Amino acid sequence: MAILDVEKIRQDFPMFTNRVQMQGKPLVWLDNSSTTFKPRQVLEAMNRYYEFETSNSHRGDYDLSYQADLKIEEARKCVASFLGAKEKEIVFTSGATGGLNLVAYGYALRHLKEGDEILISQAEHASNVLPWFEIAKLTQAKISYVSLDEEGRVTPGNLEKAINEHTKIVSLAHVGNVLGYTHDVKAFAAIAHQHGAIMVVDGAQSAPHMKIDVKDLDCDFYVFSGHKLCGPTGIGALYGKYEILDQTAPFLSGGGMNVKFSCDGQASFLPPPLRFEAGTQNVAGIYGLKAAIEYLQSIGLDKIKAHEEELKRYAIEKLKDCPKVTVYNASSEAGIVTFNIEGIFAQDAATYFNSKGIAVRSGQHCAKMLPSFLNTVATLRASFYFYNSTKDIDILIDAINHAEDYLDAYFI
Repeated sequence: MAILDVEKIRQDFPMFTNRVQMQGKPLVWLDNSSTTFKPRQVLEAMNRYYEFETSNSHRGDYDLSYQADLKIEEARKCVASFLGAKEKEIVFTSGATGGLNLVAYGYALRHLKEGDEILISQAEHASNVLPWFEIAKLTQAKISYVSLDEEGRVTPGNLEKAINEHTKIVSLAHVGNVLGYTHDVKAFAAIAHQHGAIMVVDGAQSAPHMKIDVKDLDCDFYVFSGHKLCGPTGIGALYGKYEILDQTAPFLSGGGMNVKFSCDGQASFLPPPLRFEAGTQNVAGIYGLKAAIEYLQSIGLDKIKAHEEELKRYAIEKLKDCPKVTVYNASSEAGIVTFNIEGIFAQDAATYFNSKGIAVRSGQHCAKMLPSFLNTVATLRASFYFYNSTKDIDILIDAINHAEDYLDAYFI
């Protein structure tokens, strides 16, 4: 018995009900780790702001502005509940990248010194690498790496081997965006804290797919993006333990985040989280983020996770019958299948899939240190969400089985 009624769910998504096509073929969307489709409930929430409730927040002594203030705080409460946090620990950001940069420049830049160490892994997304590279340059801190095990997983044992008395920050993905391993960040946090370091979690690939309880994980910072969980682009959230947020400086300065400033250059800022929300916020995006979270909760995060796991198992079994396919993450937990087809460069294969109406990702997936571990220049990535079905996988498998003939004809 199917865990979810995919056809019923798809009725909520205009990208499906509008019968969007690629190359004249029905769209098969298998690039959900990159971004996800938006249900009508999210679009309606955003349109409601633009059509009936437009106003700046924290700016006006009139009803519309007051209502916007209330809606933003309702959304903050929703995000806090979604993560198991307190409202005052939730900062609205532009996404996971914005959140990680806030942590890097607002916290790390002011707390690290020469000789300190930042621990990341070879499998991290660029957003969890490049800010740390810059902070290391600015503070003379050192970047070090937790070794991956033979499958490409970050393990508590390897973190224990890598961490030392100089380590001040450990920053790792909850779920890898290429190989899809779900990491034991609760164990990571315990190890980091035992050594006096803080634990930063990139939750871009975990928040959309499973229940999150940041208090149970005991991480110090956790970030995610709205567009990967059926919400709008340009919005996300940062969780931080309040006592650590209070030690963090603003990444951006401007209207709305200060108490006062004077001609002598003195300025005082609001307490967290408003300290970090300078300027006009993405109010429509905040409305949409709340609607997206409520939509996911109405379906059930446990059901979403179980559905994706079922699709992953189905895909792996089908790919076993494709002799020229190499799968790099057959044992990973997330609904991500990373693979290559023998003799066909990843981008060429993705272009071929496009001709069949199939959207998959190709390349290095913003994890540009990982290809050397995988011993390949680029890979294909098919990633599933709760509105995908086994039919989508069957179409992909059929395309794989005919890829060589098609590309031979194409390049003649």
